[in-house]
Amino acid sequence: MGRREELADAAIAALARDGMRGLTHRAVDREAGLPEGSTSYYFRTRQALLQAVVERATEVDTAEMDVASLEDPQAAAATIAGVLEAWVTTGRERQVARFELALESTRRPELRAALVARQEVFRGALHEQFALMGVDDPAARAKELVALLNGLLFDTVVREESAADAVAVIRANVPRLIAAVTA
Repeated sequence: MGRREELADAAIAALARDGMRGLTHRAVDREAGLPEGSTSYYFRTRQALLQAVVERATEVDTAEMDVASLEDPQAAAATIAGVLEAWVTTGRERQVARFELALESTRRPELRAALVARQEVFRGALHEQFALMGVDDPAARAKELVALLNGLLFDTVVREESAADAVAVIRANVPRLIAAVTA
């Protein structure tokens, strides 16, 4: 892992812990255990730092996605649930940071554009999956499912007190959501 990725990971941690107001170049330096000024050397502006967080979170989230083609709805539900389970357990911090960024994007169009591009990665994967499954209007169904999964993910990250509870909620609801949009 390079220095930019290390700093982006530290920024994700700082953002998840301290929120948007706590995300500063100095806070990232401290989180990464580096001398003051290290983050600003790589990311000169706050926008560059925010962009790095979006890009790094997208990179890691995408790597955790199982992109195997599954034509069976039950297998697809299990695969999608597995991805969300990882995101509410080992990837929880990244998801908290993503939700912080989503709220900030309502005031920063350039950040909104980066987050929309990020979401298109997941919509595209679901669109392909739904096309393989023979779902009518797979693009629209993928858009709907991403919205529903985002709501489920947000609710789970915010409400559930334990990883086990979060996983149980994901396992119970993902098959229902997929069935609802593919019916």
